Amino acid sequence: MEKPTQSLVSVAWLAENLHQPNLVILDASLPPIGKPNAAKETLKIPNAIFFDIENVFSDTSSHLPHTMLSPEAFTKAAATLGINHDSIIVAYDTTGVYSSPRAWWLFRTMGHKQVFVLNGGLPAWKQAGQECEPIENVTLTKSGNFTANYQADLYKDSQDILAVLDDKTQLIIDARSEERFLGKVAEPREGLRRGHIPHAVNLPFPTILQGNFLREKHELENIYANLATENKPLIFSCGSGVTACILALGAEVAGYSPISVYDGSWAAWGLPSDLPIE
Repeated sequence: MEKPTQSLVSVAWLAENLHQPNLVILDASLPPIGKPNAAKETLKIPNAIFFDIENVFSDTSSHLPHTMLSPEAFTKAAATLGINHDSIIVAYDTTGVYSSPRAWWLFRTMGHKQVFVLNGGLPAWKQAGQECEPIENVTLTKSGNFTANYQADLYKDSQDILAVLDDKTQLIIDARSEERFLGKVAEPREGLRRGHIPHAVNLPFPTILQGNFLREKHELENIYANLATENKPLIFSCGSGVTACILALGAEVAGYSPISVYDGSWAAWGLPSDLPIE
């Protein structure tokens, strides 16, 4: 199988390589913000395995949503899905490009480089007339040999953010809507303050999407060039660490490095505390 060279794969590439033995397809769907009761999808891409961001690949003992697992816990959860060290992973979601970048970023943070996002997700797969199969509970009988190799530089917590607030050589980019960023509307999660991290800039994640797809590379280059130079370290934040990964994906496609994600995001920073806000 020819390995893709970017962090995105097309529907055509996935269709051509669908039955390769070391390919693992992950359905990393989450309900979009503001639509917790959206109708559940009944179909999936053939052989896809559900990647449960909410209940398995987040630390459910944390009071914060979507907290990253420890490397040990991630290793166990990934191996349970039959993922091996040489697996080529393609993550998709039922929205288009929404929560699948979170799965991509988690694996990247755990040291697995052969992980990709299906550009356009399930909607693009269906639109292209590709085969689907009913969603059923898959019984996995064989564990994989995946072992996490934690990349600490890709992850930020609140103390890391606090330490770089006045560092003009780094830039924090917030993926939330402009209304939330400016504190004009209440946060979806109760008990959070309004506003944003001091000196952060706003890039609402839909800005880098075109329908169900990530925008073309040249468009992404123009969008990010308005914010930072290519060698400026970028830290991405959002509401709970999911849509920040969309911006991280866009930045990587546009050629930016280094990049990292604030895992707690506003769910952590926005709690009543002495952490400064604007």
